[in-house]
Parts: sequence; structure tokens; C-alpha cells
Amino acid sequence: MRLGNYSIRGRVALFTGAAVGALCVVFSTVLLFAINRMATQNLTKEVTAVGELTAYYVDRGEIVNPLPPISQDLIRPVQVVDPRGQVVAATKDLQHQPVMAHFSPKGPQRVASAVVCHSVFASGRCHIVVAQHVYRDGDWTIYSAAPALPFYVYPIVAALLIGGTVIFTIAVAYGSRHTVTSSLRPVNAIRAQLDHIRSSNLRRRVPVPAAQDEIYLLAHSVNQTLDRLEDVLEQQRRFCSDASHELRSPITAIRAQMEDALLAPEDIELAGLCNAVLPSVERLQSIASNLLTLTRLDAGLPCERRAVDLAELIAKELKNHRMSRKVVQRLTPGVTVMGDQSRLGELIGNLVQNAQRYASSTVTVTLWCGDGNPAADPRFPRGVAELEVLDDGAGIAADQRETVFQRFTRLDTARSRDAGGVGLGLPIARQIAESHGGTLTIQDSDRGACFVVRLPLCS
Repeated sequence: MRLGNYSIRGRVALFTGAAVGALCVVFSTVLLFAINRMATQNLTKEVTAVGELTAYYVDRGEIVNPLPPISQDLIRPVQVVDPRGQVVAATKDLQHQPVMAHFSPKGPQRVASAVVCHSVFASGRCHIVVAQHVYRDGDWTIYSAAPALPFYVYPIVAALLIGGTVIFTIAVAYGSRHTVTSSLRPVNAIRAQLDHIRSSNLRRRVPVPAAQDEIYLLAHSVNQTLDRLEDVLEQQRRFCSDASHELRSPITAIRAQMEDALLAPEDIELAGLCNAVLPSVERLQSIASNLLTLTRLDAGLPCERRAVDLAELIAKELKNHRMSRKVVQRLTPGVTVMGDQSRLGELIGNLVQNAQRYASSTVTVTLWCGDGNPAADPRFPRGVAELEVLDDGAGIAADQRETVFQRFTRLDTARSRDAGGVGLGLPIARQIAESHGGTLTIQDSDRGACFVVRLPLCS
């Protein structure tokens, strides 16, 4: 089974346990090495002291064979070798044995030590051997020895370290698992709540833990995402309902006219029927075209971007549209932005159509360059192009200025269904402005509605 298939609790416990176990093993090894080295140094000093005592007797000529033990409970193998290399005295355990070692101190040194593994020793173990020179009618050598210590020094120390490593590793692994389990308990609550959230009960929210940690931030992000999702789904439901309603009206009108023609075909003229049906068909075509535009804008489909002279584009759009109101143009030439000319033309056309639909007599279109404020609004680092479309109609109340940018929304005042709009022109215009890095808002005016488009200037 791969490690990735384990739970987070299992992986954290396994990792921490393995890491702590490895660290404990390394620590125990280093500690045993240090203890072994320190104990070996102490044992070497002890063996040297035994040899020094024997050297004292050799120097005084008080050698007896066998050599007496230092104490009854401390017997160290000792040999005395004369200048001819013959063993002349030894402890009882080394009687009639050859020399235990074949090294001697070099140069000015009077003492040397080494580890010797030799059959001279009855135990068969390796010994620490210390050689000391004594001058008495020649160089005498005293060899003293003690069994070398094993790596673990004392079994009880190794047992304690092994037991401590096992217990500490298990305790840390268990503690890690318990801590992760406690930390993930809010995550389990969030997951359980998400499992019960459906499109029919999007008002439910996940629990937010009291501790302001990463899970607290996660819960807040999830709830904010649910808020946005609820808004989007509510907008989608409203959009589908409004679209169905808008489509049903012209379809119903066409059906009624066609049924009347079928009931009394001799009383219906083809030209009259076509003229009666054509407005409903044009309305259907307008709705379908606007829906297609919204779909493309929502999908974020890329568009061709090049330098566009807004003054020329506005003049062209005003010329191509059939104007039912007087239009006053105040256009500053040379105002250039980067964007898609066809979409910017659609933005201008939608604003102009909306203005002349609700204007009493005059629509004023104004274009100028602004300096912008990069520190306050980084969207306009090189300045801003501002387009203002003003009508002299009834205007829009301040608390309803954002409402008109919702899809299929028309106000219950003079901007009513009778004016002929379907409630998609302004939402499309705002999305086009935002897709070009700009804004579309409604500003205060003495009379009528003042729509202001701000776009970043071309460098």
C-alpha cells in the first residue's frame, strides 16, 4: 500500500515516529560512543596506574613472582619484561605465558597503549595494554592490561537507551496522531456540512472554529464561496425566468397572429401578416443576439485588441443608428484606447439606444481625456478616456443605479417595458467596459441619466 493512500493522521504519525526514532537512534549511538570513549580513557588511566605501581617496585628491585594483585577485588594482568625481553614476573593468571604485547614506548615517551587481541589472556577477549619503560641497569618494560569495553559499555545503559527510544517514538507518534485528529475535527465538520448542501439549500454555511488558525480562514473562504455561489445561482434562476418570460411574449404574439390567419385565411393579407409578425421576430432576434453576446462575455472569449480612436468610433456609431432624438456631440479628437472595435461599438450603441429611448428631446454624448490617478486606481496608469452619455429624461434614483445593470431588469418608472428594451443592453455594456479594464457607472446630473464609461488610454 502506497504512503499516499494513508490518511493524513497516519502519514503524520508515521513520519514523526520515523523521524523521532531515527533521531533517537543517532543520539543513542553518539551517546554510547561518548560513554565508551570516556570509560575507555578512565580504564586506560586505571591500567596505567597499575603499571606505574609495578614500575615503582621494579625501580627499587623488589620484584616477586607471581606479582601480587593490587587488591582482592581488582586483578589486572601484569607482566615485567627485562632488558633481554624475558618475562621475569607476572600476575598469577599469566604465569608461564609469553609476552602479552610486542610494542614499547617510542622516543621520549615513557608510556604507550594499544588494544591487543591475544590468546595469552584466558578470557580470549581483547585487552587494553599499557607499556611503560623503567630504567634499572637497562630498559625494563612493564605491561599492564584490562579487558576492553564493548561498544555499549554496560548492558543496562544499552537497554535503557533502546527502551527509551521505543517508548519516546511511540509517545511522539501517538501525540502527533492525536494532535492532527483534534486539528482536523473542524475539517470533518466542514466536510459533513458541505455533503449536505444542495442547490435547494444553499443558505446553509459551514461551521467556523473558534481558534483563528488556518482552518478558521478555510471555513471563512468556504462560506464566502458559498455566498458567491448562492448569488450566482439566484442570478441564474432569475435570468432563466426572465429570459423565458421575454421569449414567451413575442412567441405568444406570433402564435396568436398565425392562428388568426389560419382561422380566416381569406381575410388575411400576406403583407399585413408579415408586417404584424415582423416586430415580434425582430424582438426575438434582438433577445437571441444579446444572449449570445452575454454568453461570449461570460466565457471570457479572447478578442482582437488594437488601437481604437474613440471619437471616430462614436461618430461612426451615431451615423449608423437611426436617431429619434436630437444628439449633441462633444468629442475630443485623438482619444485612443486598446480594445476590440466591434465590442466597443456595441457598448456605445447600447448606451446611445438606451439614452434616446428615455430622453425627452436631447441626448448629449461627450468624450474627453482625463489624467487619472495611478496611486488611487492602478487600472489607469497612463490616463483615462471618459465617455459620457446623458439624456434629458426622468433619470434614475440613486438607490436603483446598480439595479439597472442586472440582466432583464427594467424600472417601474418611465423606463418601463413600453419603451421597447429587453433589459440586456446595459449589462452587456458594463461587461464590455470591464473586459477592457474599465468601468461603467451612473453619475449625478441635473436632469436625466448620466452614464459614464472610463477606459484606460493607449500608451
